[in-house]
Amino acid sequence: MNVTDTHSTEPTITGIGVCPGIAYGRIFHLTQPITEPAPGMRLGPREDHRAQAKRISEAAGAVREELEEAARRTRNHQTRDLLEATALIAADPTLVNSAQDAVTNDYLTPERAVWEAAATVCTQFKALGGYFAERTSDISDVRDRIIAKLTDRLAPGLPIAEEPYILVAPDLPPSVAATLDERLVLAIVTDGAGPTSHTAIIANAKGIPAVVAAENATATLTPGGTALVNGAAGTVLLNPSRDAIALLQRGAHTRRVFHGHGGTADGHRVQLLANIGDPASAREAAAAGAEGVGLFRTEFCFLDRKTPPSLDEQVDHYALVFHTFSGRKVVIRTLDSGADKPLPFMTFGHEENPALGVRGYRSVRTAPELLETQLQAIALAAQAATCDVWVMAPMISTVDEAQAFVQACEKHGLNHSGVMIETPSAALMTDHIMEHAHFASIGTNDLTQYAMAADRVLGSLAELNDPWQPAVLRLIDAAVRGAQGTDRPVGVCGEAAAQPALAVVLVGLGVSSLSMSPRSLADVSAALAAVDLAKCQEMARLALGARSAGQARQVVRDSLSELTALAL
Repeated sequence: MNVTDTHSTEPTITGIGVCPGIAYGRIFHLTQPITEPAPGMRLGPREDHRAQAKRISEAAGAVREELEEAARRTRNHQTRDLLEATALIAADPTLVNSAQDAVTNDYLTPERAVWEAAATVCTQFKALGGYFAERTSDISDVRDRIIAKLTDRLAPGLPIAEEPYILVAPDLPPSVAATLDERLVLAIVTDGAGPTSHTAIIANAKGIPAVVAAENATATLTPGGTALVNGAAGTVLLNPSRDAIALLQRGAHTRRVFHGHGGTADGHRVQLLANIGDPASAREAAAAGAEGVGLFRTEFCFLDRKTPPSLDEQVDHYALVFHTFSGRKVVIRTLDSGADKPLPFMTFGHEENPALGVRGYRSVRTAPELLETQLQAIALAAQAATCDVWVMAPMISTVDEAQAFVQACEKHGLNHSGVMIETPSAALMTDHIMEHAHFASIGTNDLTQYAMAADRVLGSLAELNDPWQPAVLRLIDAAVRGAQGTDRPVGVCGEAAAQPALAVVLVGLGVSSLSMSPRSLADVSAALAAVDLAKCQEMARLALGARSAGQARQVVRDSLSELTALAL
């Protein structure tokens, strides 16, 4: 687009940046959403009610097939998982059967029956909280797709455009987020969602600059206008001036490459590692130059199964990742189940608040055979590997838990064992925890959720679920200071590590490593290489002294002209 077409300047909209990058283009909104069918819409007494009910199952089947086909076509594992999860909801008979009963018994029209059935299921899922509450957006997505089939309309989705564009929406349905084409979508801006939402996850996976929780974005950023999106700063400038465009785009198109050695300008060493979820993402991380793996999530072995994976299956999976990172460090996390990752072979009864229930280390402690088998598998895979294998447990809350986990690892010859710091209790007790654990890794997503008492899957609480919250930064500071007397390393493996400005703050707080999505490595490396350790420590002091997340972010960015020069 020719920037000379733009003359006026409007105020900046601020949200939470979840994927760095600069993008300028014309604004497009999602296609028209499905509106609620009028209440009381009923079929005539002489209509074939069974045939009308059958149309619902046929429409749901078509939606499921479309989602499964889209999942087969994608190469990105996170996108594939998301599409497959949404397809499972379309295949679930609960919604379809309930809607069909409403057609045959109450004579509701198929589209009205689907709408009411989905509302009931959503209410039930919200009451369960945690993982189930998060699935309500998937249910609404499937509902709209089924109704679109029933009424011969296009499903809500991406706009039809002949040029790359800035996509603006209240939120993105999961299946829409998963099918974004990074060649067409220059950037994403949403009113809702949060830093751990589907939108944020997919934007990071595809490398699309994104700003979420930008209040009134859809009302302010009207279709046809232009916008300049800064995914690192979390800002959106409507109809920017040529000078503003030139300033922020300077250097934005430079393709950065991470050369495998992280650190500050004065030589202070910071390991830059990758978060991975399976062997395929390990190959992507290795290709991006990651110094190693800071978080190897093992849930992929356990999800969507009726029985746990065997010892041999686990050994094969882990060995593939270990081989990919020969000669480098791999931090593997034991099973993190429960809450948003329920497993059919591990049930603990109804939990009023699953996020505060039996999850992480608490769940494998309840089923000790799972932990024993997994540690045995890790040990066997490590014996044949040339990488440096570290093992850590999720959701450690007490010193006794840390000690028990380390002892369990030692029984299998795994002598470099550590813990994840995800609860305020662990952050405040690191001085004693690190008497047993050999290292700690701070999971900022959960630490923020628990510190702020705000469910991280709720878009309405996105402002609280911001790792820039001074309370969260103070907990990180406490954790690092608590571990200093033990001379054992503390890293960060939450999404906070992927934000260049926040990475500078974290290094200033004393963390020794940062682990992130592979796409973020080059930008974070560039940010750290532009400042010395003293500047990092100064930024940490500024952030710790702020009164709010917004103030912390702003005062740090205002003091980091180095990032502006890098368009970060």
